[in-house]
Amino acid sequence: MIHILIIEDEPGIYNFLKQGLEEEGYEITIAVNGKQGIDFFESSKPDIVLLDWMLPKISGIEVCKAIREKDSETPILFLTAKDTIQETIEGLQFGANDYIKKPFSFEELLERIKIHFRNKKRQNILALGNISLNTNTYEVKMDSSDIALTQREFELLEYLIRNKGNVCRRDEIIDKVWGINFEYDTGVIDVFINAIRKKLNLDKKNGYIKTVRGVGYIANE
Repeated sequence: MIHILIIEDEPGIYNFLKQGLEEEGYEITIAVNGKQGIDFFESSKPDIVLLDWMLPKISGIEVCKAIREKDSETPILFLTAKDTIQETIEGLQFGANDYIKKPFSFEELLERIKIHFRNKKRQNILALGNISLNTNTYEVKMDSSDIALTQREFELLEYLIRNKGNVCRRDEIIDKVWGINFEYDTGVIDVFINAIRKKLNLDKKNGYIKTVRGVGYIANE
């Protein structure tokens, strides 16, 4: 049974989610503040986390950071009324997999959860020049040096490498990497591309990842 940890302080919301998700066959644990959420994550090892942004004691962002320091794979979905592009970027940069604005429909939430549990057959090692990615361990190497990427940075780089030699449009990247059609400015992708280039020391014009002005990006050797 898939175990979902809900970290939310509003009884009306977490009771609604608990009832609906249990009826769908999920096992549910509720944490009503950030500290409790971190403790419950460590003790119960959930399969997915539904995380409110504004929480008592420890904010949702801090909870997300704390989880990602210990776990890079468990999907984290923010449930929040915050909806500016800056806040979206902040949440995703700290390791969230998704960002669902309140109010949302229960059907939408169910679909997002299913998306993040899709089984994908992935080959183990991908390469782009002297860059290698291990898709099982999330390890990235450049020559013999380890490179630390966030989960989302890794998945974006993986998508570009899997489509090596082809132009990847911004809307396609949002759909395939984030798994949804974001309502936000696709400029969020540029932030992640710049972070990847910086960590891999890639030149913007002559590196492996090139910008196709007005369209998207292409990975090439």
